[in-house]
Amino acid sequence: MSERNDYPTEPDAPHADVAVIGGSGLYALLDDAREHVVNTPYGLPSDPITIARIGDRSVAFLPRHGKDHRYPPHKIPYRANLWALRSIGVRQILAPCAVGGLRPELGPGTFVVPDQLIDRTSGRAQTFYDQGAVHVSFADPYCPAGRALVLAEAEGQQLSPVGDGTMVVVEGPRFSTRAESRWFTAIGGTVVNMTGHPEAVLARELELCYTSIALVTDLDAGVESGEGVTMEEVFRVFRENTDRLRTLLLTVLPQLPEHRDCPCATALSGITLPFELP
Repeated sequence: MSERNDYPTEPDAPHADVAVIGGSGLYALLDDAREHVVNTPYGLPSDPITIARIGDRSVAFLPRHGKDHRYPPHKIPYRANLWALRSIGVRQILAPCAVGGLRPELGPGTFVVPDQLIDRTSGRAQTFYDQGAVHVSFADPYCPAGRALVLAEAEGQQLSPVGDGTMVVVEGPRFSTRAESRWFTAIGGTVVNMTGHPEAVLARELELCYTSIALVTDLDAGVESGEGVTMEEVFRVFRENTDRLRTLLLTVLPQLPEHRDCPCATALSGITLPFELP
């Protein structure tokens, strides 16, 4: 597939080895940073990639929805985002996101570091491999090394993180009905979100480490009575916790291992790919 090398790149190629794919309110994470336009075979990512140094590490930041929040969850260019990050050298990703809690004890402000995922999306491009028999293991969707580090630092910062849990990813952009919310809980869901898939699986298909950091912004519609979830509530709680999340990320990023020995790094071993990865 030679056309994959025909897209334009910047003359001064940017480089980073770790990245944050951020949600609402986190674009100010990096100070004294430079923006880079990175094109891909799948089009442009959500926005230019911002790169800065944190400690001894070169860190990339990509706003998942775009800086102006122009992409709804089902329209985010997930493949372009992940391909662009790998093409500049990124191998490890921290992915903070807003979620709804599916259990009464998971109130707003709770941090969850999930270890499992249930996909309830539909119609999204969720693979790079539309040709050939490329079957990538996804039994454990998140990087064990990244999860362990995030949990240790979150405990140290007295954030009382929930150290496991299943993220149910829905299509959106609407919120769940009460019946759906109760069903998600019944099948083992811990939190509900609209962007965690296909982001996680696309990272695995590129042998990237991917760690989700879920911030509960509300109790989902079926957990308690009331008016249900509103967008204003989600944005408000996320803003109120941005400083806590920023501190956690700035602490974890420089500590991510430079030499990976987790299963993510060899996820494609023994598989014949239909094209060369960047």
